[in-house]
Amino acid sequence: MLGLDYGTKRIGIATGQTITNTASPVTTLTQVNGLPDWDGIEQQIQQWSPDALIVGIPYHTDGTESEMTKSALAFSNELEHRFSIPIYRVDETLSSYAAEEILKKNTKIGKHNKHEVDKMAAAVIVQSWLNQQ
Repeated sequence: MLGLDYGTKRIGIATGQTITNTASPVTTLTQVNGLPDWDGIEQQIQQWSPDALIVGIPYHTDGTESEMTKSALAFSNELEHRFSIPIYRVDETLSSYAAEEILKKNTKIGKHNKHEVDKMAAAVIVQSWLNQQ
C-alpha cells in the first residue's frame, strides 16, 4: 500500500505492509504551482509498486465536509484516473494532530520541518486503514 496525505502545499507519502500490519513514513512532495507533483507521485508509485493507494479525506470533527474534503476527493479521483490503481479513501480527521504528537516525542516541530508531519500523517492514515482490515 502507498498512503497519501493530501494538502494544498504538500503531500505526505507512506508505505503500508498488510503482512506485518505496519505503516512507515516515506517522503513529502511539495505542490508545483498549486498542483500535485504528479511526476513525483508517479516516481513513488513506480518505486513501491503498490497494490492500492490509500488517500486521507479530511472532514470536520462533526463529520461534515469542508473545501479541503472536496479537494482531497478530487485529488483521489485524479489518482484513480491517472494510475488505474485501486483507491481506498480513509477519514483522516485529526491525522496531522496525531502525527505531530508522535513526532513531538523526539523532535521540535516548526516551519523548517513541517514535511515530517505530512509524511507521518500519511503513515497514521495507512495504519488506520490497516487496523480496520
